[in-house]
Amino acid sequence: MLVRDVMVAPVITVKPSTTIKEVAELFLKRRISAAPVVDIQDKLVGIVSEGDLLHRVEAGTERHHSWWLQGFIGNAALAAEYVKSHGLKASDVMTRDVITAAPETPLHEVAALMERNEIRRVPVLENGQLVGIVSRANLIQAVATARRLLEIPLSDTTIRENIMANLKKQPWAHTTLLNVTVNAGVVDLWGIAESAAERKAIKVAAESTLGVRAVNDNLITRAVRGWQ
Repeated sequence: MLVRDVMVAPVITVKPSTTIKEVAELFLKRRISAAPVVDIQDKLVGIVSEGDLLHRVEAGTERHHSWWLQGFIGNAALAAEYVKSHGLKASDVMTRDVITAAPETPLHEVAALMERNEIRRVPVLENGQLVGIVSRANLIQAVATARRLLEIPLSDTTIRENIMANLKKQPWAHTTLLNVTVNAGVVDLWGIAESAAERKAIKVAAESTLGVRAVNDNLITRAVRGWQ
């Protein structure tokens, strides 16, 4: 699936001059947790999220550091914290270096972006214009609504070949120690797994193969037997 298949559009946005109070009210009214910030040409210039409003003087949640810790934090960081807690406009608290994606970006790449950068949402740009936004929730929705490919009855031989072919492509699978038998779509796994993690992965690989009705795990985990 691609970003365009799950992204939310149109996007609720704010301006750099939108007040923090207005941003907070917008989040509550529209039940959102972030909003891209766009200029008068509707160009993306930042994003403001609930996290940017977490430590605010209005709520009495601004950060308080002991005098000795302030010396380690540094004046620049303390000044930035002050702006976050006291700034009046979206432009004061927004994140300026926004990570974006294109509508044709595969979802697995977006998931990797979110994980690597510890972010929860990614604005979607097409030809420089904001056309959508995709969040972690949208990725979960894609999982929840996924439909398994239409299954054409496969022979036991084909199922076995597909399982083994998939395992041989995996760097963690020691296929020389494995055997797979298939009878009426029921898979039996035989042989030795180098670890509990590999054993679990082998079973998952079999279970997720088209045509498989059930999997019997007869594997032995090498660590359990204490073999070298």
